Amino acid sequence: MNKSSQAKVEKRAPFYAVSAALFSAGFAPRHRRALAVHSPADGVMMDAPPQNHGSTKGIMTFHPTLEEFKNFNRYIAYMESQGAHKAGLAKIVPPKEWKPRGSYESIDDLVIPAPIQQVVTGQSGLFTQYNIQKKAMTLREFRKMANSDKFCCPNYNDFEDLERKYWKNVTFNPPLYGADVNGSLYDPKVKEWNICNLGSILDTVESESGITIEGVNTPYLYFGMWKTTFAWHTEDMDLYSINYLHFGEPKSWCR
Repeated sequence: MNKSSQAKVEKRAPFYAVSAALFSAGFAPRHRRALAVHSPADGVMMDAPPQNHGSTKGIMTFHPTLEEFKNFNRYIAYMESQGAHKAGLAKIVPPKEWKPRGSYESIDDLVIPAPIQQVVTGQSGLFTQYNIQKKAMTLREFRKMANSDKFCCPNYNDFEDLERKYWKNVTFNPPLYGADVNGSLYDPKVKEWNICNLGSILDTVESESGITIEGVNTPYLYFGMWKTTFAWHTEDMDLYSINYLHFGEPKSWCR
């Protein structure tokens, strides 16, 4: 989204799906570190403009070729060499030829076992969020709720306007978040950047030691709607976090 655009954006259904996993890499410890891997059709992340690869200021955006995309660890090392870690977040736009899944038409019966209602209290920039577990629901039910008028994103002119409306309404009408759903939407045949098998040392922990740690060396799925929120944080053992936006409205990373 172009922050300077004045064209009003009409009310939209902000339903989205994200695959997430952790992996090991060489960033300095105790930095919040995340990779946001967006589908090729996505626009620029909403919180910052893209940067040139040689820049060390702001959040950097990378556009690997299909050949570069084939070696996950090598490309992560290249990103580090360009200073991507200094912002704590980087965005990768995959090559157009790459797809993690052929179609998403058959996932409506997927069960979200423990969706959470995110109740926020507070004012003047100091807020507390309470996560209240709700009964299990299918993805079809979650999508219907997310796309309803009650939970739709309001009309807005630009990102700043949308952010103001978020903070103005953050304590009202608590959204539902389909968080920490075991599994992945990736096709098992996909070799490149498959969150189920990134080829990092964490895969060795499972393959050689038989140790499975949910959410650490196994992937999680996240389904969100307007105002679903999670604070930036340091991952277990200062590991990397990687997110792939399968479909839906962009996630907004704010700090």
